[in-house]
Amino acid sequence: MSEVLHTVENGVSWITLNRPEAMNAVTWDQRERIVALLAEASADASVRCVVITATGRGFCAGADLRGAPSLGDRVAGDVARMIRQGAQRFVAAVMDCEKPVIAAVNGTAAGIGAHLAFACDLVLAAESARFVEVFARRGLVPDGGGAYLLPRLIGPQRAKELMFFGDALPAAEARALGLVNRVVPADDLEKTARAWAERLAQGPTRALALTKQLVNASLDVDRATAFAAEATAQELNMTTRDAQEGVASFVERREARYEGR
Repeated sequence: MSEVLHTVENGVSWITLNRPEAMNAVTWDQRERIVALLAEASADASVRCVVITATGRGFCAGADLRGAPSLGDRVAGDVARMIRQGAQRFVAAVMDCEKPVIAAVNGTAAGIGAHLAFACDLVLAAESARFVEVFARRGLVPDGGGAYLLPRLIGPQRAKELMFFGDALPAAEARALGLVNRVVPADDLEKTARAWAERLAQGPTRALALTKQLVNASLDVDRATAFAAEATAQELNMTTRDAQEGVASFVERREARYEGR
């Protein structure tokens, strides 16, 4: 049985964690497969959106390190290297994917599982979903980009509250905080994710990629740098067929037909 299911339908790459018996705690092999699939989605012009979801009751219960390569006799620097090449690379692969990435969170998202969801561009959650910053409960510092992502999404005070206490955050509360775009009944999660993904897959794919890059960088740069990046992005975008189609459709008063090119 494959631990990561993958299909491409109507321009959407569906990536599904498939270890329901372990609440989809992510293994080293799963992580590498997902990183590779995200890179493939960036490079494949026929893929215009990505959905990350999971089977069973859990979205991702964190990291399962049992399948990771052994560090042997650990020396100073080994843990930092493991985090850089592992959890941080995993989350960065989502943020750097050149296609919109939707998280369809079907259940508990804990630790790196929560950060995997928060790294996505849009987050849909079933009513039963919960988000848990579990690290402090295990005596650990949050990794996988958590201390970078959460303050940018909800501000430092609320981020610290979640990280210090490690309490489970129900989906409705996560939406109220701004961590989730929409909460839906569990039976509607896949249908809603499919509708959103296929709508994005019919959009101007390169413009969306450039928009994603601008937004992700916006909180890390000053205004002059952000404005310069915006102008350059629009310059690049205007060379695409979709931008030309968008302008033509406006002038001709018709619906645009985007090709993702």
